[in-house]
Amino acid sequence: MRSRIHNKMCCSRALLTGWALLLVQLLCLEAVPISIDKTKVKVPEKTPEEPPASVDTGLHYDRYLREVIDFLEKDQHFREKLHNTDMEDIKQGKLAKELDFVSHHVRTKLDELKRQEVNRLRTLIKAKQDIEGDRTVDHQALLKQFEYLNHMNPHTFEVDDLDRLIKSATKDLENYDKERHEEFKKYEMMKEHDRREHLKTLDDDDRKKEEEHYEEMRKKHADHPKVNHPGSQNQLKEVWEEADGLDPEDFDPKTFFNLHDTNGDGFFDEQELEALFTKELEKIYDPTNEEDDMVEMEEERLRMREHVMNEVDSNKDRLVSLDEFLVATKKKEFLEPDSWETLEQNQVYTDEEMKEFEEHLTQQEQDLNQKAVDLQKQREELEKQQEQLNAQKMELQQAVEHMERLRSQKVDPPPEVHIEGNAIPEINAVDNQLHFEQDAQAPGHQPLPQDPQHTSQEHHEQQNQDLPQQGLPQTHQDLPPGHQEVAQGQHNLP
Repeated sequence: MRSRIHNKMCCSRALLTGWALLLVQLLCLEAVPISIDKTKVKVPEKTPEEPPASVDTGLHYDRYLREVIDFLEKDQHFREKLHNTDMEDIKQGKLAKELDFVSHHVRTKLDELKRQEVNRLRTLIKAKQDIEGDRTVDHQALLKQFEYLNHMNPHTFEVDDLDRLIKSATKDLENYDKERHEEFKKYEMMKEHDRREHLKTLDDDDRKKEEEHYEEMRKKHADHPKVNHPGSQNQLKEVWEEADGLDPEDFDPKTFFNLHDTNGDGFFDEQELEALFTKELEKIYDPTNEEDDMVEMEEERLRMREHVMNEVDSNKDRLVSLDEFLVATKKKEFLEPDSWETLEQNQVYTDEEMKEFEEHLTQQEQDLNQKAVDLQKQREELEKQQEQLNAQKMELQQAVEHMERLRSQKVDPPPEVHIEGNAIPEINAVDNQLHFEQDAQAPGHQPLPQDPQHTSQEHHEQQNQDLPQQGLPQTHQDLPPGHQEVAQGQHNLP
């Protein structure tokens, strides 16, 4: 029946093609040529079809890897060698030697790509050094991460660069899934650790309720429809029927392959394979359910893809060709597979691994606490030093202010004496002694009468003129009118 359906499909395609060719010929025969000024006609620009996007490998040099491959495939000689070379020969470096035969334009572009990648790595190393500060950088570890480049020659792309790139990418991709499994194991152990720590904070009744709820969620998650063996006939037929909307009785492996080879390169890559398992995963996981963890769903998808790759990918190039796929559909495992054990049926970690993980967390917590104590001490010491600096700053400021005050006092003139009304200015003992000595030297000397109309300024000028003549201060001349007699009487007292 399948052969009849396939023959019908081929016949119908041939008839449609024949009718299309006949229609084109008729149009060409009946069309009347029209003279058109081609200078005024805008020819629509043909937009070249973009090739299917390359799949992200997850490597930190993925962009560099894809750009090198894209440019090498533009060279016809290298492209033919690439398609005709076995994966083992590629791993051994036989393909890299073909680089000597590519065109000059491609080699020039590869040189430019390498220089850009070297500059990118130098920027990353500089950023790492800036982040780590005074800590020494392990240059050997850095160079080990960048083995895909020949650092001794940062300017040109040589055979050694292609050989390094192929070997590094192959090795890193083989370890990529292993690293993802390790990350998932740590995720599951951390989740269990957090659950146990949460139980310690509860009383007996709440702890019992929490344990019952946990067991209920586990049972609810395990209650799901049967999961087909990944890559089996039943699993692919479900995709054929539910995703493609086709009759399961008309299932054809070759047609199925062409339908799901989304980029049309003639291979199933890892992402295209993982897309085939979506229907199976939807039986187990629902993002709206509390008991379903989407991180676990992605781990289940990875397990399914690895299983199919191990069974179907015969040359281990991490790609499934059409021939490999058709060969696998004829095996007994494809028609009568074993039951598939889901993730909840397989313990991800052992009790010993969980114990080591918790001990590691405890040690990390102790280290963090010690660092926190050290940082607190450093903070207190810095605050103490800041207080001392503030005190020294205050003392220095006070000293500067004191010096400014002293400087201002030396510059200011002496204060003037102001006499108000009939007040008699205070005469100190030195002035009295000088007046008595003057009276003793010149007996009978009488002070000249003062003109009451003289101003205070004139008295001062007269006093200044008499001082060099007599050598003695004439303080009585500074008195206001009417007070001279009183002062003179004081001198005449016996």
